[in-house]
Amino acid sequence: MNLQVCLRAGVAFSAALLAVAVAPPASAEELADVSTAFRWLGKNDRVVIEAYDDPKVVGVTCYVSRARTGGVKGTVGLAEDKSEASIACRQVAPSVQFQDKLPVQEDVFSERMSILFKRLHVVRVVDAKRNTLVYLTYSDKLIDGSPMNAVTAVPVSPSTPIPLKQK
Repeated sequence: MNLQVCLRAGVAFSAALLAVAVAPPASAEELADVSTAFRWLGKNDRVVIEAYDDPKVVGVTCYVSRARTGGVKGTVGLAEDKSEASIACRQVAPSVQFQDKLPVQEDVFSERMSILFKRLHVVRVVDAKRNTLVYLTYSDKLIDGSPMNAVTAVPVSPSTPIPLKQK
């Protein structure tokens, strides 16, 4: 009887651990996906569109499209997604509001693209001279990153200067 209880607890723990490992990040909102290649087993390969609200800049949302690998490995979160991504950030509110002073450069979002070593990053850079927020997306690996990147910019009204942290 104790062995059955231990086995059930082990299976429940393993399932919970797997659910956490393959769960999407809380900050991303998947808006849509388009199937790009049929897979017999598991999900198809696809391009997904996700929305990320900048946590320190109320009224700015970044839209990122990127490839997601399907098949059995992709369905359970073990596949490595391609490094390419596209980004477009926009002002989505009547005005932009800042939660805090911003550093000149900050990693705003990060999401894993493989089970262990690959991550997608969105970096915010403040162009103080032009009162503009510049967003860059790229991927990295533990050993080497990818030169694939994309950039977008959100101009902020001159009546709302971007508050900067002092170095």
